[in-house]
Amino acid sequence: MVGLKPPEVPPTAGIRFVSAGLAGCIADLCTFPLDTAKVRLQIQGEVRIPRTIGAVRYRGVFGTLSTMVRMEGARSLYSGLAAGLQRQMSFASIRIGLYDSVKQLYTPKGAESTGLAPRVLAGCTTGAVAVACAQPTDVVKVRFQANGALLDGARRYSGTVDAYRTIAREEGVRGLWRG
Repeated sequence: MVGLKPPEVPPTAGIRFVSAGLAGCIADLCTFPLDTAKVRLQIQGEVRIPRTIGAVRYRGVFGTLSTMVRMEGARSLYSGLAAGLQRQMSFASIRIGLYDSVKQLYTPKGAESTGLAPRVLAGCTTGAVAVACAQPTDVVKVRFQANGALLDGARRYSGTVDAYRTIAREEGVRGLWRG
């Protein structure tokens, strides 16, 4: 077919970087409620969230989702979405977008193809750098996702930027890399 052939020139690192981040954001938009339910299930027995007879008890992913919608409204499924999208833009962009460039650094000069070792090293390198860079966004995202589970309903942060500032001020900058 005319005009449907793949381009002869591979996309630039910048195009790969942005495309990977946007793809991660689209995936996160679709799966974010499931991630929020996972966080709620994980923290259900925490000491800071006292268990009382009237306390919300989550049972399974779909039970958690329906309880959240019933008790907090449908918007609660996307609490922390801004930080989640920031995480995807940084994490996916670095991990996927820079993979080919880093792989070339590990590939011996003049090699016809890339072996397994350079591919594994490139994946480990971009994954480690991505986690190191995106960890603060993950901390903020999880805190927003967990916030609705507090029985008193108190909101600690007024927004995403406030969350970054508050965590850095109260727990030190290292608090943004907790976990």
